[in-house]
Amino acid sequence: MQNKIHTAQSAFEHWKTISFENRALLLKRLKTVLEERRMHYAALMTQEMGKPITQSLAEIDKCGWLCEYYAEQAETFLQTQYISTEANESFVTYEPLGVLLGVMPWNFPFWQVFRFAVPAIMAGNTVLVKHASNVPKSAVGIESLFLESGFPLGIYQNLPISSDKVGELIAHPIIKAVSLTGSEQAGSSVAMQAGKYLKKSLLELGGSNAFIVCEDADLEKAVAIAVNARMQNAGQSCIAAKRFLVHETIFDIFVEKYKWAVSQLKTGDPMDPETQIGSLARVDLAEDLEKQVKQSVVMGAEVVLGGKRKEAFFEPTILTNVTPDMPVFKEETFGPVAALVSFKTLDEAIALSNQSDFGLGVSVFTTDIEQIKLHLHEFNEGAVFINDMVKSDPRLPFGGVKKSGYGRELAREGILEFVNCKTVVIR
Repeated sequence: MQNKIHTAQSAFEHWKTISFENRALLLKRLKTVLEERRMHYAALMTQEMGKPITQSLAEIDKCGWLCEYYAEQAETFLQTQYISTEANESFVTYEPLGVLLGVMPWNFPFWQVFRFAVPAIMAGNTVLVKHASNVPKSAVGIESLFLESGFPLGIYQNLPISSDKVGELIAHPIIKAVSLTGSEQAGSSVAMQAGKYLKKSLLELGGSNAFIVCEDADLEKAVAIAVNARMQNAGQSCIAAKRFLVHETIFDIFVEKYKWAVSQLKTGDPMDPETQIGSLARVDLAEDLEKQVKQSVVMGAEVVLGGKRKEAFFEPTILTNVTPDMPVFKEETFGPVAALVSFKTLDEAIALSNQSDFGLGVSVFTTDIEQIKLHLHEFNEGAVFINDMVKSDPRLPFGGVKKSGYGRELAREGILEFVNCKTVVIR
C-alpha cells in the first residue's frame, strides 16, 4: 500500500505538467479500448454482481461517453478566469490537489469509478481506488484498462485492501482528498476521518427518491418510466425511484397498469440478453430487503405483486397501503420493491416527498410543467426531474443533500471539486 501511495505521488509530479491536449488524447484512447473490449468488461460486471448483460453493456457505453465529454470539456472548465478589480491583474487558476482516494461501491462497478476518476485525472490529479470487495475482477480490469490505454504508471491504481484500512489511508499525508460512494454509515466514517485531518471529502450516499404522478400526468408514459426507475439493476441504485406517490383519482388504475408492466419483466440468466431483472448482488442484501417488506406488511402494507425471496433473488414487488412510518417508506430499500402511496394535493405530495432523511432526487409527472416549476424550491433534493426518471448525465452536476451526502460529481462542478481555486492579484 505504501509503495502505491508513493508511486501515485511521483506520477502526480509529472502528470500535473502534462498539457490538457495530451491528457485528452489518452482519455480518448481509453474510450477506444473500452469500446473494443466492451463485452469483456460488461461480462465482468454481470458475473460478479448479477447485473443483466444489456445493462452492463449500457454502463460501459456511458463510461465511454464520460471519457469523450471530459476529453472535450476539461480544458474549458479549468481555464483561468480573469476578474476585473482595482488591481492591474486579478484572476483565478485551477490547479490539481495531488493524490486522491476513491472508495467505490459494487452496484455500478465501472460507472461510479469512472465518474470519480476521469474528471479528477483530467484535472491533473492521480487516484487510488479502494473498490468494493465483491467486484475484484472489475477493480483489476479498470486498472488494466488505464494502463493498456497508455496512462503512465501511478495515474490510476487499484488498492485491494479491506475497509478497515481506509482510515489509515485518509490519514496519510500524501492523500489530499477522498471521494466515497456508498452507505450512510460508510460516509459518516469517512467524513469523520477526513475532518480529523482537515481534508476535502465528497460523499455520494443513499437515496429514497419519490416518484410523483399527478392527476394530469401522461399515465402510459409514467408507468413505463416507473418500471425502469425502480427495477433497473434489480433496484440496486441510490437514485432509483423507491416511493411512488400517486394522485388518489388515478391511484387504482396506476396500480393496475404498473402491476401488469412489472409482471412482464423477464427474469433468468443475467448473461442472456433477454433477461431484464436478476438476483441481488448478495444473499444478505436480499435478506435485509425481505425484513423491510415483512415488517411493513405486519404494519398493514399489502403485497399486490411479488414479495418472495429465494436465496439472493427477490421477486419484483409492489406494496400498497403504505404509510410513512413503515420501513419501505422511511428507509432506503436497495432492491426491486416499490412502495405506493396516494395523495390528494400537490402540497401533500411535496410534503411526503420531503418526509425522508435522504435528498438525492425526485421525479414529477404532469402536463402542467409551469405549475411544478413554481414549486421547484420546495423540493429538498439535489435534483428534480419533470416527466423523466432521475439519472446521472456527464453534462449535469450530480449529488444530494441531507443524508444523501454532499459535493457534486460530473459537469463543471464535478471537476472543480478536486482542484485548488487559486486567487492571484497583481498591482
